[in-house]
Formats: sequence, structure tokens, C-alpha cells
Amino acid sequence: MSRKYKFQNPTAAYFVSFATVYWVDVFTRQAYFAILQEAMEHCRTKNGIEVFTFCFMPSHVHLIFRSANDNPTGLLRDFKGFTARKIIKASEENPSYVKHLRKKTINGISIK
Repeated sequence: MSRKYKFQNPTAAYFVSFATVYWVDVFTRQAYFAILQEAMEHCRTKNGIEVFTFCFMPSHVHLIFRSANDNPTGLLRDFKGFTARKIIKASEENPSYVKHLRKKTINGISIK
């Protein structure tokens, strides 16, 4: 399955979902959840995202949005990139949580 979103009409509203790698529950910690909120605000002010509704879950995000700049692909790329960079930085500053994540298992298989 393709991971690249295919937006046929750049002015339309779209429903998208995306998840963390291995569906790890990253957003259960307030600091990481706040990063999602910050990324949303960043995209509102800098990238022209118009959000109709969203749902932040522990391991994934659901979003109904449109791009005011008619570039939904670039908007999602920037949202994910902004979020990833912030989470990586926060994880480096708080290694105890990263250690906790490494102990997770998926269907009995330990992820590292």
C-alpha cells in the first residue's frame, strides 16, 4: 500500500489518518501530546491548514482538513516533519521515556 497521499482536488477537504511506527503509544505523555497541538497551531499560522475536526489518539491521528494554499501534500509533509523533529528533540531531552518505549512489544515481538 502506498504511504503517499493522493489528493485529486487540492482545494477539497480530506480525511487522513496516520500512525506512529509500530503503533507505539507515544502520545500518552502530555509533553508529546502538546507537540501535536503545537504542530497543528504551526500549520494553521504558517501553512494555511483549515481543520474541520481532529482526533489525537495514543498512537495515531485522524484529521479532516483542507489546505488554504491548495497544497495538501506539502501541508501534511510539513505537519509530520515538524512533529517528528520536535518529538525526536524531546525524546533526546527525556531518555527515560524512550527507554520505556523500547520495552513495548507488538504481538509478542519486542520492538527496539
